[in-house]
Amino acid sequence: MKHVGNCFCGAVTIEVTGAPEAMGYCHCSSCRSWSGGPVNAFSLWKPEAVRISEGAENVETFAKTPLSQRKYCKKCGGHLMTNHPPLGLIDVFTATIPTLAFAPGVHVNYAETVLPMRDGLPKLKDFPAEFGGSGEMMQE
Repeated sequence: MKHVGNCFCGAVTIEVTGAPEAMGYCHCSSCRSWSGGPVNAFSLWKPEAVRISEGAENVETFAKTPLSQRKYCKKCGGHLMTNHPPLGLIDVFTATIPTLAFAPGVHVNYAETVLPMRDGLPKLKDFPAEFGGSGEMMQE
């Protein structure tokens, strides 16, 4: 299955194919600041499943830390995705690919939440152990 999305102004088109490796919510302060919201809805993809099909010349990258390369449209500032080199995955913002049926499975960095969400999903203090976190669960 292929999903197509765009930046805010439509100058950049992004395609994802197949199924994401994971979907969920990130509550860390960096994601909150970058997204402009109290939580960021993510979908993680293998790099080969993500392609900029139009407007690559309009894509800029901002790397606050070596863990995240945030990509956005230089025309409108619309956020597209975040490459996470240590994880070998790309977070494509779920709002960018509107045909993706968002099915969150986890909350990460819940220790930093400003919006408690009582939805029955697992709440991780930081990241899963396999991604370098503690893997520690929190209560709702």
